[in-house]
Amino acid sequence: MEANTKLVIGIVCSSFVIFQILFHFVSYWFSAKVSPGYNSLSIEKKIEWNSRVVSTCHSLLVGTYGLYLFLFDEPTIADPLWGDPACVKLNIATASGYLVSDLLIILLNWKVIGDKFFVIHHCAALTAYFLMLRDGVLAYIANFRLLAELSSPFVNQRWFFETLKYPKFSKANVINGILMTVVFFVVRIIAIPPLYFFIYSVYGTEAFIRLGFTIQFTWITTCLILDVMNVMWMIKITKGCIKVISLIRQEKAKNSLQNGKLD
Repeated sequence: MEANTKLVIGIVCSSFVIFQILFHFVSYWFSAKVSPGYNSLSIEKKIEWNSRVVSTCHSLLVGTYGLYLFLFDEPTIADPLWGDPACVKLNIATASGYLVSDLLIILLNWKVIGDKFFVIHHCAALTAYFLMLRDGVLAYIANFRLLAELSSPFVNQRWFFETLKYPKFSKANVINGILMTVVFFVVRIIAIPPLYFFIYSVYGTEAFIRLGFTIQFTWITTCLILDVMNVMWMIKITKGCIKVISLIRQEKAKNSLQNGKLD
């Protein structure tokens, strides 16, 4: 076994173990320290809470490093299909370990946090990441897809606020909701057209043909699966955002009317 392969397997396994420890031990201790409301939650809520804490940690780690690689990793920028994937492999291996860990957590706690769309999402991503780690191709594209994780902290924070029963119109909740919608739209929706334009631009080239049918098919298929789900989630988020804005307007109108009667 090559040293590079051993390193990748080691990172995947280490990532899996670390995220399991975060879920089973660290989140319980940390959450109880920083949030007084955590201890009063039901066991089911604590399971999802810990799962989302781990998700946020993963997103901040691979999302931030992924953004750095997207901007400054010269080998993959110069050749998105065949550029040296050394640095990107570290990020993809870390993300793969998390996805396996999260899949295990979901399956073992299916009645609490089971979600078929998350399972599909994780399996599609793992399939694409496996080929990238095995063959060292499409590193730039794989890392580009990881930038979608930058939206997860805001999505998770929204759930934390709801669970702790923060008022919907509280400043923190509204600001997070706006950031969640904007960031989700930028990293998951606006990113769609450039990706498929790039696929169109390289389709049929010598570099694309060298990938082989299996990688070509997996690349395009997994992207389609993930993007369909991203659009579905964006529609759901947008509806929620519109609903909150509508309620805020109604509340303002109600207050104005009451103030007018008082005057």
